[in-house]
Amino acid sequence: MDIKRVKDYIYWLYYQYLLITCSYVLEPWEQSMFHTITVTVVAMVVYTAYVFVPIHVRLALQFFSQIFGGQPESTV
Repeated sequence: MDIKRVKDYIYWLYYQYLLITCSYVLEPWEQSMFHTITVTVVAMVVYTAYVFVPIHVRLALQFFSQIFGGQPESTV
């Protein structure tokens, strides 16, 4: 892929984002506030998923392995 096609594709994705969120009708300062809040919320969701989802998955696997007759972990 050449640089122009990649640039056009990224521009198209950004345009789709503007259309989906209807933020193209906002003034520039409103758009920057909206984008800042959106990026902040997405970053917090990604961080929370990265930190807490593995812990809950591990606990769920331990719980279900005990229910379905798995071997208990050694306390040695």
